[in-house]
Amino acid sequence: MEISWRRVEEQDFPLLRRWLQQPHVKRWWNHETTVEAVARDFGPAARGEEPSEDLLAFLEGRPVGLVQRSRLCDYPDYAAALAAIVHVPDGAMTIDYLIGDPRQTGQGIGTAMLHSVIVRTWAEHPAASCILVPVVAANQPSWRALERAGLRRVGVGDLEPDNPVDDRTHYLYRADRPRTGG
Repeated sequence: MEISWRRVEEQDFPLLRRWLQQPHVKRWWNHETTVEAVARDFGPAARGEEPSEDLLAFLEGRPVGLVQRSRLCDYPDYAAALAAIVHVPDGAMTIDYLIGDPRQTGQGIGTAMLHSVIVRTWAEHPAASCILVPVVAANQPSWRALERAGLRRVGVGDLEPDNPVDDRTHYLYRADRPRTGG
């Protein structure tokens, strides 16, 4: 399954809005979906004003998902919250992700997307030491996709959930930069 990528642009906001309104996305992202909210929350990264990267994933030329990728050092409060649960090494990055169309869930696309973005992260961010991903413990499809993509669970702890209906318990997953050479 070949996944291709490009940065989110303002022309993508209607698509992101539709995805965020899907029940399977809304359940875990709990994001405002007004035109203004989507522009407010995705505009700075699209314009390069925010250090995070919003990336659209494509399968056979069609958009299938979103990955938000960032260096934890750019978000010290978030890094500190994770560091209360696991060691956060220098150069650590994090991702968040979604599959937009509910008909494309449960087909391995999420796993392929995660694997692809991790490989790209090592190539595009040479200082990245690892990727740490917190996921609400109740979101089994999400953490199973992380496991299938090769991440390992390294911690369990309390973090503020995206959706206030969720318990604070999160699993933390980690992928380390592959070693090179002998």
